[in-house]
Amino acid sequence: MNTPTEQVFGNAHIVLAESVVHGSVRVVDGRVQEISESSGAGHEPSVATVDCQGDYLIPGLIELHTDHLETHYSPRPGVRWGMKAAIQAHDAQIAAAGITTVFDCLRMGLEDEDQFEAGEMRLLATALREARDQNRLRVEHRLHLRCEVSARDMLSDFNQFADDDDVGLVSMMDHAPGQRQFTSLEAFKLYHKTKHKMSDEVYERYIAGRVAGSEKYADKNRRALAEQCAQRGVVMASHDDATLAHVDESIRFGVKLAEFPTTLEAAKASHEAGLGVLMGAPNVVRGRSHSGNVAAHTLVENRCLDILSSDYVPASLLQAVFALTESSELMGIPEAIATVTRNPARFIGLHDRGEIAEGLRADLVRVAYHPEQDPAPIVRGVWLKGERVS
Repeated sequence: MNTPTEQVFGNAHIVLAESVVHGSVRVVDGRVQEISESSGAGHEPSVATVDCQGDYLIPGLIELHTDHLETHYSPRPGVRWGMKAAIQAHDAQIAAAGITTVFDCLRMGLEDEDQFEAGEMRLLATALREARDQNRLRVEHRLHLRCEVSARDMLSDFNQFADDDDVGLVSMMDHAPGQRQFTSLEAFKLYHKTKHKMSDEVYERYIAGRVAGSEKYADKNRRALAEQCAQRGVVMASHDDATLAHVDESIRFGVKLAEFPTTLEAAKASHEAGLGVLMGAPNVVRGRSHSGNVAAHTLVENRCLDILSSDYVPASLLQAVFALTESSELMGIPEAIATVTRNPARFIGLHDRGEIAEGLRADLVRVAYHPEQDPAPIVRGVWLKGERVS
């Protein structure tokens, strides 16, 4: 697809960093050249024009944590789809959700009941790079390595990515029962017995193994990850911090992002320490955590929510943004849009995107929103560096 050298997005409600203006955006060579509070109708006849018909024009969304690629690659337990076909299906859904930069999660460290085999994540990452090089993808993909620090093989999996420049984010996770995401053993039991259809005997052995793994491996794996990420300049995230001790530990390890804190105490402490506090957009849409932890709305009320992630539903990002503007007087549209654009860009170090501003990349999304009909926004068009991708 050829990108016009110059084009104008006119008759739009443009969401800027601190305001919404009605006007037009001129794009030249894939970057925003001019923002004007005019309709854009008076441009030269030779310039390509997109009439936004009064819809919102927002920056392309930036997704830092999505497990969605896995569901395309392994749609059922034991089933594997072709890697590139799965990647393309995932990419198309990401683009249709208005996401122009995505950090695809790959798991490091296999759990006892894990459906994936050693080395599969490395193969999937290689297929992702090949798909990009073959011009099969619509949006920009980077890697987020989800490191299960309680797993004995986590570091060996991680070391397969030692020279991979696509790695932009590493998160330290410990899903052992009785702490962090699963402080409640009942919640842990419901989740894992339902998901993996375990008998009581198998479940008890599983719990004992996970706790023992955490005690044996978690601390040394965290230290090794922190050292390697510091050397490579890769941003680190904590995951499911629940206590002040967890937050202090994360800060000592050089963490910049706090993913899914499970308590208000941990979220407030992380935010006050300058960490970017990330919560799930499905939590916003549903009004609660699926694990029974703190609700994202509570963080909004306490002014300690910085970033939203779609987690397991790509379309939830935009839906959550507009849900926040409807349900909270603390967030107008610019502030809500920032949680999925400017804020993730800033915390992850992507300074060429995340806003509609002169000189930045023209990653743009046209969105129609008619809450009187339905609370789900409609993505009318998506552009990456000025090129239409959805």
